[in-house]
This record gives sequence, structure tokens and C-alpha cells, in this order.
Amino acid sequence: MKEKDKKNKTEEKSQIEIKDEKQKESEKSESEEITLSESDIIKKQADDYRDALMRKAAEFENYKKRTEKEFADIFKYSSKKFMKELLPVFDDLNRAVDSIEKGETKDFETLKTGIVTVTNKLKHILEKEGLKEIDCLNKEFDVNTCDALLQMPREDVKPHTVIEVVEKGFYFKDKILRHAKVIVSSEPDNKQD
Repeated sequence: MKEKDKKNKTEEKSQIEIKDEKQKESEKSESEEITLSESDIIKKQADDYRDALMRKAAEFENYKKRTEKEFADIFKYSSKKFMKELLPVFDDLNRAVDSIEKGETKDFETLKTGIVTVTNKLKHILEKEGLKEIDCLNKEFDVNTCDALLQMPREDVKPHTVIEVVEKGFYFKDKILRHAKVIVSSEPDNKQD
């Protein structure tokens, strides 16, 4: 009986070992399944993130294109308001030319009054937009605002004074749009002929 018990114990032991191995294999299989499912989850998340990134990139590209077009339109039509303000001046000048061509305006004073009125209207519009004339006549010559065309000796004026403005200069807001072209006084020649 002892041998039988021994044999039974050995068989039991081997069955337990087999069960342990099966259990270990089962746990390993379950572990692999868990690992596979975790791997699948990670892959799915990665795919979702990649998809979201691609969508955001496409949205950003569309946004860039849309804003570039909007800026192009802003620059393209930026002078629309200014042009609209200039139209009445253009209309007035056309009426003056038509009046002269038809022979309706023969009086010089009437023509002069009309041109002065249109010029003042234009000046007002330009000033409203930020254009300002450079005031340099009878002032000391400034290389930052004026271009000297020539110097003329003058006794009655201090040297380096603007004595004549040939072409007016203008500021546009806070920058110089065009330098004034001027004639500047110089020291008189003291030589006697």
C-alpha cells in the first residue's frame, strides 16, 4: 500500500505540476491578451491623436489662407474710402473743364474762384487723411525736410535761410512723403568789380 500511496502521491504531484503549468500558461495567455488589448488601445489612441493633429493642421492651413486673402483684400481696397472722398473733387474739376469747353465760363474771376474752391476742397480731404505741408519758407534750411536746388547770395536775409519754395514738401502723418525743393540764401559776395 505504501507503494500505491507513493504512486498516488507522485501522480497527484505530477497532476498538480501539470495544473500549475496549465495555470501559468493560462495566466501568461491572459497576460498576453491584456498586453495585446493594451497595445490595441495605445494604437487606437495614437491613431486618434494623429487624426486630430491632421485635422488641426488642415484647419490651420485653411485659417492661414483665409487670413492671407482677407489681408490681400484689405490692402487691395484700402484706398476705397479715400477714393470715394476724392470723387466730388474730380466731379467739380470735370464740371469746370466742361464749362470752359462749352464757352459758358469766359470770366477769369469766376474760373479762378471755382478752381480755388476745388483746390480748398481737395486740400481739406488730403489734410483729413494725414497730409500736411512742410512749412519751411523764411526758415533755416533743414536737410531732413528740404532739398536745396541752389544757393543765392542775399544781403537782406541770414545765410542758410529758405528764400523760395520751388516745390512744396509734405508729411504724411508722421513721415516725410516728399521733401520740399527750395532755394537757399548764402552769404553775399563782398568782391567789388
